[in-house]
Amino acid sequence: MPLKSFKLPKPVLKICKTLNTNGHQAYLVGGSLRDLLSGIPVKDWDLATSAKPEEVSRLFARVIPTGIKYGTVTVLIDKVPYEVTTFREDVEYADGRRPDKVIFTADINQDLSRRDFTINALAYDPLTNELIDLFGGRNDLKKKIIRAVGNPLERFREDGLRSIRACRFAAKLNFMIENKTLIAITKTLGVSKKVSAERVRDELKKILESKKPSIGIEYLRKTGLLKLILPELLKGLKVRQPKPFHHLDVYYHNLACADAAPADQPLVRLSALFHDLGKPHCKKGMTFYGHDQKSAEIAHKVMLRLKFSNAEIKAVTNLIQNHMFNYTPEWTDAAVRRFIRKVGIENLPDLFELRRADVKAMAASPGTRYLKVLGKRIDKILKSQNALSVGTLALNGNEVMKILGITPSPEVGKALNYLLEAVLDNPKANTKEKLTALLRDYAKK
Repeated sequence: MPLKSFKLPKPVLKICKTLNTNGHQAYLVGGSLRDLLSGIPVKDWDLATSAKPEEVSRLFARVIPTGIKYGTVTVLIDKVPYEVTTFREDVEYADGRRPDKVIFTADINQDLSRRDFTINALAYDPLTNELIDLFGGRNDLKKKIIRAVGNPLERFREDGLRSIRACRFAAKLNFMIENKTLIAITKTLGVSKKVSAERVRDELKKILESKKPSIGIEYLRKTGLLKLILPELLKGLKVRQPKPFHHLDVYYHNLACADAAPADQPLVRLSALFHDLGKPHCKKGMTFYGHDQKSAEIAHKVMLRLKFSNAEIKAVTNLIQNHMFNYTPEWTDAAVRRFIRKVGIENLPDLFELRRADVKAMAASPGTRYLKVLGKRIDKILKSQNALSVGTLALNGNEVMKILGITPSPEVGKALNYLLEAVLDNPKANTKEKLTALLRDYAKK
């Protein structure tokens, strides 16, 4: 099937020409071709070839054996990676994730037949401008459909991650999952249960990169996958919230908040999705006292289970436990300084974004104009170079120990925090003389 010519990067054409002139076939495949046909900017380029990994390695100057067991090497040209994989057949999937054995082949049709979805089972030869489409993938792209290649039950029994990927592609592309494919996901949950926490985490992150992640999350719920991987989120379903501010239950409010958060700020998006996880546990009538702290506690457990990094867990839980701050013009400068200290200067922009997303997800918006007022007050305080942490006090830990006549111990930290509290109330107290006097007074008490 001929196509109009695409303007491809020169290194992609170079790889194809090099392989071709050495007697091998080479095609653009996978997500790169799918995105190219859809008019989406291509981030990573994937190629398939009849050449075996060792043959590819001999033809190019810089090659990394990234997945050589499965026929994949990465060709580096001008420091940019291009993934090149040998045509193959997959044999058995005992662990429900990776094939036990792969057989290299010279037939591109066999290679396409092993792939997950029709929109990913296309191959394009940029040298002849020919498209190979065995399973109607191009038509599914036009109709905006996610459809498994061949028998969907077989595809999902082979690899449990494919079910989650189907939901992710639906969110990324704003496509519908075809009915037989959808039903097959519900019948193969046992295989999906075998997928590692790290891979589930990575798919969740990719869903949250979508313009509207709620599409993917809703497919996870409808198929039963959400109950497997994020049951904590599901607990908010049908948990009503007070009107007029809320028109959605807790579950759908979390989704709406995630949709409203900036797509290019993944930790804010994740915080938005998790920000009210604690509400079902704190509900008394139409109030949810302490839900911010409970939500942070649950989010911490979820993120540990999904193997997020300590830095990610710290950032997200900090945003969640502080998302209910209630600023009023009556706040004193000392209160603002304490707020900055509690949240952390570096976390304030993200916290404001989370608050904006939370408000957008409500029915009767209270507005966010006060954030501009608070932001200006924060800027003013930061410009005045007031002490906001023990590290910015005029006395350090060594000086505190010398004045108090003590050795390193928790008492040093307590003394520094006492001084910081005094400076937050009165920034003019942040001099060596005044802090020393305060410290001597502290020692007497």
